[in-house]
Amino acid sequence: MSPSDPTAAETVDVGRPGSGVGDSGTGLGVRDSGAGSHDSGAGWGGTAVGRPSAGRHTLALFRSELHLVFGRARTWVLLAVLAAVPVMIGVAIRLSGSDGDAEGFIGQVAGNGFFLIVASLAISLPFFLPTAITVISGESLAGESSLGTFRNLLTAPAGRSRLLAAKMVALAVFCLVATLVIWLSGLIAGFVLFPVGDVLLLSGTTVSLADGLVRALGIAVLIALSMLGLAGIGLFVSSLTSTPLAAMAATFGSFIVCGILGAIPQIEVIHPWLLMYGWPSFADLLRDPPYWDAIGRNLLLQAGYLAVFYAAAWARITSRDING
Repeated sequence: MSPSDPTAAETVDVGRPGSGVGDSGTGLGVRDSGAGSHDSGAGWGGTAVGRPSAGRHTLALFRSELHLVFGRARTWVLLAVLAAVPVMIGVAIRLSGSDGDAEGFIGQVAGNGFFLIVASLAISLPFFLPTAITVISGESLAGESSLGTFRNLLTAPAGRSRLLAAKMVALAVFCLVATLVIWLSGLIAGFVLFPVGDVLLLSGTTVSLADGLVRALGIAVLIALSMLGLAGIGLFVSSLTSTPLAAMAATFGSFIVCGILGAIPQIEVIHPWLLMYGWPSFADLLRDPPYWDAIGRNLLLQAGYLAVFYAAAWARITSRDING
């Protein structure tokens, strides 16, 4: 194999310390360049040198990103705040002795603790969940730059693409974990503080508690998917700066702008294209049968936002100077 053969040139994988990729404890994985008289993959004695496959490198990178996200103290603080939302709602209703003639899901909590799950997810959707997603996504790439570890990222475009994909997967996992934390906390608090039983759906149909819990779990997953558009925006903004706080502020600012635009009736023609327009569609899972049209439109909208801003982040990362 000649040195000019493009297949002979391998990349140099440089990760964060402790990523588990490459040398023990360093995060460095150096592949044989294939130059000289030795064939690629062969040692000096002609014996093949065992190297991790690309799939193993990618899997290790994904594990490293998950460890990075869930290894931060602020991540657990955010999850603790989200877990506290159902508890605070449930305790407030329990101590007051009634639901205060409230309407919607929260008005049904006192009669059936199941609705504490749905009410908590609904209350967290406009502010608590977007705030948590903003913090985590805003720090994803900007945090690397601020710590100086961006200089150690893979220099090949393919390596950067793999890194960006790993960060997006980690963000998606966080979105799911955040909503499941609320679901589980609401389940426990609802069962402890209130009576539970069959669930009266919005369509007037009564289903079993087990059926209702499955629907509530589906709502948690749907809300997690609804957060992916915002996570994509945060990932892109994070690629533009080396200051995590600036990325968080800009991401949350874009969310606020979308909310303001959605409150102006004179421009209602653009409302269906705004990020959070379809978020309330989660309630359609509590109908029999569920209304899938609004849910599908919301998922398509989130997929569009994610595709656009992920592509923008990819273009930025793959063209970014390693010292920048």
